[in-house]
Parts: sequence; structure tokens; C-alpha cells
Amino acid sequence: MPAPADWPATETQALAEQHRLRALVEPAGPVPAPGALVAGVDVAYDDERDLVVAAAVLLEHGTLAVVEEATAVGRISFPYVPGLLAFREVPAVLDALAELRHVPDLVVCDGYGLAHPRRLGLASHLGVLTGLRTMGVAKTPFTFGYEQPGPGRGDSAPLVDTDSGEEVGRAVRTRVGVKPVFVSVGHRIGLAEAVATTLALAPDYRLPETTRRADSLCRRALTELG
Repeated sequence: MPAPADWPATETQALAEQHRLRALVEPAGPVPAPGALVAGVDVAYDDERDLVVAAAVLLEHGTLAVVEEATAVGRISFPYVPGLLAFREVPAVLDALAELRHVPDLVVCDGYGLAHPRRLGLASHLGVLTGLRTMGVAKTPFTFGYEQPGPGRGDSAPLVDTDSGEEVGRAVRTRVGVKPVFVSVGHRIGLAEAVATTLALAPDYRLPETTRRADSLCRRALTELG
């Protein structure tokens, strides 16, 4: 499906929209209750055909059983600009979430929320647009600094904007001796709660099950495009 009719088409428009949406982020909220439905979302690109594939996988919080899966394919709706990736990815993610029969209690994005130069990464952008609770779990620290957390599972350290000194997330060790993931608030959840949720979603691997399963589904859907 195409991007919404009023979707920003230029970098200037996108920056103005980020500034507008940033003021609407709510950086507080509880962990999901046992049995809540937690979605993982991810995207993949077919640049040759100018396509983006999005996947959404819904898990039961606690058991991590898969409840539902959905995918969507759309045209890439915005050029590649660092810091503005949400404008490429959100339309397809919205379409994938719309294909789910259940409304998620929380959406976990493979990326950033407030850990963003303008404090509006994909997770925060998606949360404000939809009203859903969201958080980001990224594989890299983007442009931010951090001290290595302790070696044990659950150890963490602040992810810091070195220019302002602001804590924008946490580097979290999900497995003993394995490099951390980078957790940030998206919308309607607190940072401590996002960290606790990440650990609950990652009992066996570095990445949360939401991200692992969404990534796998996304890759399968991309392959099936032929």
C-alpha cells in the first residue's frame, strides 16, 4: 500500500514532523502484564524493485508463544537519510500491524525510540502515530556513548548523548559474556520497564524473541517475493 497522502516527501518536511511528534511522546508506563500480547516488528528491503517488506509477530508475554503473524509489502516512501529512517519504514509497519486480528499491548521495534538525535526514532514515531505502547531494542548504540555493563545477564549501563550528557537509553546484557543490546523508550513505557521487558523477552538469546521472530518472518516474506 502507498504511504499516507500527507506523508512527508522532503527532508525539511520530515524534520518538521519529527519536531512536532517529539512533543507528544509519553516516556512512562508499566511493564506488560502476564499474558499480554507483545508484537515484534521488523522490515527488509528489495532495493532493485523499490520495495519494503514489513513483518509483525504477536507473542504472549510470559510464555512467548506465537499468537499471530502478518506481513505487508509496499513501495519505499522516502529516500535514505540517516536519522529519518522511520519515514521509510513506518508506512509498511502500519500495514503489517493492521493485518493482525489482535491489537498489541506493546510493540517492540528493532531500532530506537528516544535514543535518537532528535529523540524520535522508529519506536517513538510509531507509538505517537498509533497510540500504542512501544519500545526500541537496537543491536548497535547508534551515535551514543556507553560504558560496558557488567558481564552478567541483566547488567546494564546508561546510553548517553555525549553532547548533552542526557541518558537516552540503556546498554543491557541479555546473556552472560555476550555484547549488550540497546534499549530505549518508545511511547507510554518507562526506561526501567523497557529494560525489564527486554530481559523477559530474551530468555535464551541476545535479541528478544519478538525481534528474532519478526526478522525471520520478514526475510521469508522477502524471499517469497521472488
